[in-house]
Amino acid sequence: MSRYDPDCIFCKIAAGHIPATVVYRNDYVMAFRDLNPVGPTHVLIIPLEHIASLSQLSEGDELIAGHILMAARTVAEKTGVLESGYRLVFNNGRDALQSVGHIHAHLIGGKSMAWPPFAGQPIGHG
Repeated sequence: MSRYDPDCIFCKIAAGHIPATVVYRNDYVMAFRDLNPVGPTHVLIIPLEHIASLSQLSEGDELIAGHILMAARTVAEKTGVLESGYRLVFNNGRDALQSVGHIHAHLIGGKSMAWPPFAGQPIGHG
C-alpha cells in the first residue's frame, strides 16, 4: 500500500491490524461484512490504499475505482444477491453522512427496498 493513514480504521482493517469478515479481496480492494448491517446482506467495499473520499480521487485512481465497481459484482454473486438485486451506495462528505474518511461502497441486498431508501427509518451511519 503506497497510501496509508495510521489513524484510519479502514486502513487498519485492510492491513490486517483489525479483524473483519472478508468476503472478497484482490490487489486493489477488499470487501467485508458491515458490523451494523441495514439488511440481510451489507458488505463494505474499500480500496486497500487510503483515499479519504470520492472528492479526493485523482488522475491515476481510475484502476482503483474500477476495481471497486467490479468487486461489487463479485460480492453480489458470493452473497447470493446478484440475481435478486442489490443497492450500491457511496456516501461522500459530511452532508451525505460519510462516517469514515476512506472511500467505501455499501453493497446492500437480501430484501426488497423502497425509494427513498429505507423510508421511515432513523438516520444511521454511512
